[in-house]
Amino acid sequence: MKTLATLLFALLLPSPASAGVYQDMEQALISGDTSSAVNLIHRGVDVNTVDIAGNTLLMQSVRRDNKEFFDFLLQRRARMNVRNRNGETALSLAAFTGQLFFVQRLVEAGAEINTYGWSPLAYAAFNGHVAIVGVLLKRGALIDAKTENGSTALLLAARYGHAETVDLLLKSKADPNVANQAGETALDWALKAGNTDIAERLRQAGGHGGGAVVVEIAK
Repeated sequence: MKTLATLLFALLLPSPASAGVYQDMEQALISGDTSSAVNLIHRGVDVNTVDIAGNTLLMQSVRRDNKEFFDFLLQRRARMNVRNRNGETALSLAAFTGQLFFVQRLVEAGAEINTYGWSPLAYAAFNGHVAIVGVLLKRGALIDAKTENGSTALLLAARYGHAETVDLLLKSKADPNVANQAGETALDWALKAGNTDIAERLRQAGGHGGGAVVVEIAK
């Protein structure tokens, strides 16, 4: 028996009758043919159409760096906070890939910043996109918000060696002693990865290793 979630997802997918038109949209996006993509919307393709992986046209515009079609979709009030099957939103995708243009457009349009699980801030910190981290913090991103396993943006930046991002997070009052589910702090992760310069920054900010009191983040 199909679940309600399955039925709802199926409703969002192109029907057999419209499959050809959707394939035309896919091809237009792949080839960067914005005028054809816009024309297809005018012909009735839903601006909130998703592909088999749950990616909206807005997400696909981010992935393909199509700024013109992206702005067109925003003007048509495309939903910004839809999640694909990986739990990603258009904003988190832009934050992960370091596309500042899309991040700024989305936050200005009111996209949700503090999402459950991997927030856009966590995605940006993971890859060390310091400018995007700054934008998200200025827009109210919760600096010590945790992913499902308890990681914060600071833990991620420390683990993957992004010193500039670590500096910005510490300057913005990130707590260096928040621990993940394994009881490990940003200092633990920095040392495990051999990022001794980052470990020293964390110590100077009052950070210490395992045994830190786990700080519960307000939901």
